[in-house]
Formats: sequence, structure tokens, C-alpha cells
Amino acid sequence: MRLIKTMLAAAITLSAIGTTAHAEYPDKPIKMLVGYAPGGAADKLIRPITDRLSKILKQPIVIDYKPGAGASLAADLTSKAPADGYTLHITDSGPMTILPHMRKLGYDPLTSFTPISMVGGGGVVVVVLPTSKATDIKTLVELAKKDPKNWSYGTSGIGGVGHLAGEQFKAAAKLDIAHIPYKGGNPALAELLGGHVPVLFSSLGAAATQIQSGKLRALADTSSKRSSMFPDVPTMAEAGFPGFDATIWFGIVGPAGLPKEVMNKLVPALASIMKDPEVIAAIKREGYEPMPFTPQQTADRIKSDFALWGKTVKDSNIKAD
Repeated sequence: MRLIKTMLAAAITLSAIGTTAHAEYPDKPIKMLVGYAPGGAADKLIRPITDRLSKILKQPIVIDYKPGAGASLAADLTSKAPADGYTLHITDSGPMTILPHMRKLGYDPLTSFTPISMVGGGGVVVVVLPTSKATDIKTLVELAKKDPKNWSYGTSGIGGVGHLAGEQFKAAAKLDIAHIPYKGGNPALAELLGGHVPVLFSSLGAAATQIQSGKLRALADTSSKRSSMFPDVPTMAEAGFPGFDATIWFGIVGPAGLPKEVMNKLVPALASIMKDPEVIAAIKREGYEPMPFTPQQTADRIKSDFALWGKTVKDSNIKAD
């Protein structure tokens, strides 16, 4: 009986120690997967956040770059990581709400992740040269309908938010103009500046310098609200297409099934960070607006955009490159 009591006491003690250790998340460095190369928007957005998160959690946040397959490689690795809070991922609209409709992936964006928080988002900007006859969206539509063969629109590539925003615009305006995909935002801007394509659906951050210098004219922003960077540029809804909303966003997720004790540390920490004036300023510098979403709001946005872009991909018959 003494032996049994001793063994029971030891088991209870070990159980208590294990519970205490588990409650002390995190007790080692946390990995933050980035699906793009260093220096891109995802990298620039996550760095001020990880700097502050590491101080709050008192553990290093190690940024791990895993570019490839339209950022779906990093998403796939995250979905297969242990659900212990030591692998997190900054993802975006592309691999979560667009690519799943265009190719077979190793994850389900609606069930393979634990949404934690959004970071920031913004629209695509419709830009032309200052010499263009299209002075606003109305005249662009009029010109493109009158002479569709001489009007096309360029984007950073097939399947991006710019491409889908362009197809959404074509459907809303009942236009029949060609899509010219380029291998990235910078090559697309170079082609527009060189006069090789008449219109470009560009990320706001990529086109900002050219707009500010007067080398490009911004006709409209495809998000539901005007950008704080360019408050004089109307939204597509204001330009005559009510309800138009094509936004790219960045958010933080983990593998499905993150424990409550992990979420209890991450969620309030990120909520606090998203109120930091320096973090807000860093997000706006990249042409995006802060999105301090709760996990449920993040999940809802992923679900709604998944449905929105799925319909656009299907209706426009967009195929993977």
C-alpha cells in the first residue's frame, strides 16, 4: 500500500509538472514561415510584428523563408506542422482564396489552418499613363467598348488579385479586352511606362512611387474604401460599380487545432501589437491598411473571399499558369 501511495503521489506530481510546463508556452523559439523571398511585402509587414511579439512572448521569432508555388509551399508546410504554436505563417489572399480554385494543393484553406489575426490589406490600383485618353473609369469603359482590340490590361501574372480584379471589372463593365500577364509587378510597370500596355491593375505599393511622381495616373482603387495613401483616388464602387471589392490581404495562421493555451497567448499579444502606432505606420508605408481582426473575423474573411474568388475563377475560366 505504501508503494502504491508513493507511485500515485509521483504520478500526480509529474502530471502537475507537465501541466505547468504546457501552460508556459512558449518555452523555445517560434518559427514564422514566409512564402516569398526576403524584401517583399509579406517580409516587410511581418518584421515589425515579430520584433514586438518576441518581446511579449520572451522568445525569439525566427523568420523562415519558403518561397515557391505562389506561396502555397509555405502554406502547405504550415498545414502539416505540429499544432503546438511553434510554427506560424504569414499568408495572403493568393494561396488561401485563389490558388485552391486553380490547382490541386496539399491543404484545404478552410480546414487546414487556425486563423489567428489579419495584418493588413488593400486594393489593386488601376493606372494609365498621364497621356492616356482614359481620364477616369467612365472614359476607360467608353474607350474600351468602342475599340476593344486596342485596349488590354496588364497584371503581375495569372491568378493574382490584380488578374482577378481585372476580370471582375470586365464582367461588371461588360468589356471584352485581353489580359496581358507579366512575370511580376515590376516588369508589368515597366511595360506600362514604356507604352506597351494601355492599362495596368497593380498593387498599390508597387505603383505608389510612380503615381506620386506623376508618371502614372491612378483611375480607381479596387478595395471598398479609399486608400489613406491616395485619398483622392476613388474606389471602383464610387466610379460606378457598386459593391465592387477586390482586396489583397495578409494574415497570420497556424496549423489546424492550435491549443487554447497557445491562442490565449498569441491572440491578445497580436491584438496589442496591431494598435502600436509604429506597426500601423509600417503597414501603411507598404500601401495597405491595418486589419486588426479577431480569429473569427479572420476565418470569416478567408471563407467569404474563398467563395468570391472561386466564382470569379469559374466565371472567367481562369487556368493555372
